[in-house]
Amino acid sequence: MNLTSPAQVREWCRGRDFHPNRTLGQNFLIDRNVRDAIVSAAGVRAGQRVLEIGPGLGVLTTALLAAGAAVTAVEKDTRLAAWLAESLDGAAGFTLLAADALDLGPDRLLAAGFDATVSNLPYSVGTRILLDLALHPASPPRHTVTVQREVAERFAAPAGAPARGQAGVWLQRLYDVALVRAISPTCFWPQPEVASALVRLERHDRHPLPPPAAACFLAVTRQAFLHRRKQMTVTLRGAPPPLRRDAEAGRRLLAACGIDPQARPETLDAAQWCALASALAADG
Repeated sequence: MNLTSPAQVREWCRGRDFHPNRTLGQNFLIDRNVRDAIVSAAGVRAGQRVLEIGPGLGVLTTALLAAGAAVTAVEKDTRLAAWLAESLDGAAGFTLLAADALDLGPDRLLAAGFDATVSNLPYSVGTRILLDLALHPASPPRHTVTVQREVAERFAAPAGAPARGQAGVWLQRLYDVALVRAISPTCFWPQPEVASALVRLERHDRHPLPPPAAACFLAVTRQAFLHRRKQMTVTLRGAPPPLRRDAEAGRRLLAACGIDPQARPETLDAAQWCALASALAADG
């Protein structure tokens, strides 16, 4: 079957009385150019190990295998998993996990070790899956995924941008995040109600933090973006221990980190967040 042929994909579904489940994000990629753009952006080389979440009918899977990658595909839907097992039976480098990625969890998903993640992630759980994988100690150095365009814009938003949020701050501490291209709903069947985007994460080492400071980083950013309209001094004053600082102590701490005490969370860059987390950890 030509997996980028809308007619053949629809016929496959009709012939098996298969109705794509929007809740599970079963919007099959049917555009050859977009498929090739995803594989190209992923930069996967022969022999590399790739994790794919939600392969569906296998349109990305087959292209990655053709590029010489070894692909471990995780598919929740039992009927799609059965199709993949049948259609890719004997394919060199192919491993199928018929399971829910959320049930497996990042420890088990990443246990085998991977060079990259390449996935057309379902909208409903895409952010959670990507964060679980990208923030894990065993995370591969590159993630190339399609997500809802609005989500991709949040991931890539620089300091000061209206779309700047907690997820973007967390990812950008560890990765260079690039919004590679927008993807029209017409590139999928059934068509989703919103646009998608291809986003690529490339690991860097510009903001290392020891474990206590890394824990403070997660805690203080979470607290700040829960109250994103508040100034940072107010955020620290209202935070639970051990982040809490009274107004004067908070102003001193922020100023020492090069942060305007009246700044709001979305204006801070990764270096400032790391400086604040390190100062909080050092200050007990």
